[in-house]
Amino acid sequence: MDVGTVVLARQGGAELPPPGPWTIDPMHSTVAAVAQHLGISSVHGRFTEFGGRIDIAEDVEKSRVEAVIKAASIDTGNGMRDGHLRNEDFLNVDVYPEITYRSTGLEPAGPDRWTVHGDLALHGVVRPVDLGLSYLGTGPDPWGGVRAAFRATAELRREDFKMNYNQVVAAGIAAIGTTLKVELDIQAVQGETLPMG
Repeated sequence: MDVGTVVLARQGGAELPPPGPWTIDPMHSTVAAVAQHLGISSVHGRFTEFGGRIDIAEDVEKSRVEAVIKAASIDTGNGMRDGHLRNEDFLNVDVYPEITYRSTGLEPAGPDRWTVHGDLALHGVVRPVDLGLSYLGTGPDPWGGVRAAFRATAELRREDFKMNYNQVVAAGIAAIGTTLKVELDIQAVQGETLPMG
């Protein structure tokens, strides 16, 4: 019997995976950020090293999310730019090697949509950050596990995290925008550990 595709309905039509621990699978997940560049184009970056877990509670709104990202794993496809992002102008990875997110609450925002309230520690500053979370479904994977898929977005202001570096180019246009759009595509595996090793 294929129980991997069963999705439990919650009050108000909002759904989340079955209760218990879920481990984020970094091999099949993406942590990305987009910044405006020169006011006309976007710079896309991603972090390649991260991990975390999601604990779905019986009382869904008491569910918890924790994630840790290695700041030095930033990758924008340009080695010189990545080096600048790692230095003290931006992430300062030698002093602040980890970016962490810990949820403080969860509330329904529509069918299959949730607002995750949490604290983001970035560049030595801890501030509340809300994630807009969409639950995309649950199903079996080829390795005998059960997976759940999520998409989450947030918008950060660089100055909130004391990353005030900027270079003004012609006509007062900032080289790098003040806001970052964060986009997370997450696969989590049911259980405390990843089965693939």
